[in-house]
Amino acid sequence: MSPDAQAQRPRVLHVVTGGFSGATQVALDLARAGRAQGRFEVGIALRRKRQTAPSRIQALRDEGLDVQLLPGWSHLATIASLASLCRRWQPELLVAHGFPEHLLARWAGLWAGVPHMIHVEHNTRERYTRWRLFQARRLARRTDAIVGCSEGVRQSLLRLGMPAERCIAISNGIRVEPFVSAPEHPFAARKAGLVMAARFAHQKDHLTLIQALALLRDQHGLRPPLLLAGGGSALSRHAAERLVKRLGLQEQVSFLGHHPRLPQLLLEHQFSVLCTHYEGMPLSLVEGMAAGCAVLGSDVPGVREMLRHQETGWLVPHRDPQAWADALARLLRDPQVAAEMAARGRQQALEHFRLDQTLRAYEELFERVIGAPAP
Repeated sequence: MSPDAQAQRPRVLHVVTGGFSGATQVALDLARAGRAQGRFEVGIALRRKRQTAPSRIQALRDEGLDVQLLPGWSHLATIASLASLCRRWQPELLVAHGFPEHLLARWAGLWAGVPHMIHVEHNTRERYTRWRLFQARRLARRTDAIVGCSEGVRQSLLRLGMPAERCIAISNGIRVEPFVSAPEHPFAARKAGLVMAARFAHQKDHLTLIQALALLRDQHGLRPPLLLAGGGSALSRHAAERLVKRLGLQEQVSFLGHHPRLPQLLLEHQFSVLCTHYEGMPLSLVEGMAAGCAVLGSDVPGVREMLRHQETGWLVPHRDPQAWADALARLLRDPQVAAEMAARGRQQALEHFRLDQTLRAYEELFERVIGAPAP
């Protein structure tokens, strides 16, 4: 593409947490796709968190992504820094992902005169105080579109009073290429172990799952390994480690941290689980489905919309260790039922939760918004 053509490409700036959550993954996928397709000039601004590793930032830059770090120690510092970046870079569209980043980013966008803004909500529940909810409703008037990453999230936005005419749902999706070899890993030949890929945070419910593992051992005599993959809050991880030690589960539970070969880990194991308090649309479960695992998730908003109970996955009552132990015992003792559920779940993931579908929907939205008058 000629320099003149490049200069005419619309600029899209994604703003998201630097904590490498699911929201960060979605924003990075959108940035990679925008860069590869060449229709937009794409940048990413990450709000620095304690767990923002310099090595991961450098790896993104080595990919060729334009990544900027925003201060995270103060909301005002974040807004001021982002406003300055917007004035220098002059994006036509600012895409604000997640909470509270979508509030901070849109205030900065207004301050810097960015013509178009999109708010992407990644969870069915966030820490909206009255003041923050007032801001969100006020900013919605100046926002071209408000995207829920699932229909469940869109419904939660409507309950918060967001304008219905601007709220849409675009489901998250995954790259299916890492999981094409799933048929080469028959369910019966895999390790009868559990993989939970989730960062340690208040949102996730690692403790209930660990308690269920102890009940599974004591009541059913079953001792499957549990592999916990993910970074996140050191405080939450330490609480999980203390519980594992107190319950005598050290030989069963492995804390892997950030795992660079998660697809292979899933392909080697029979079960992908997500014990959580709330979600938007969990990519980790979709990856488990695509890998051919039998998936179990807490019966909470954001999970229940994507699983058909006992058909494509198993919904377990929220915060109920006994229910988790009983569900796991049922599937561990009846691998045929688990294998059939896994096969149906994989088909659902490949048909409905593909990244190319997600990217196409966002691309069409971006083109439509940039071509429309600013709100």
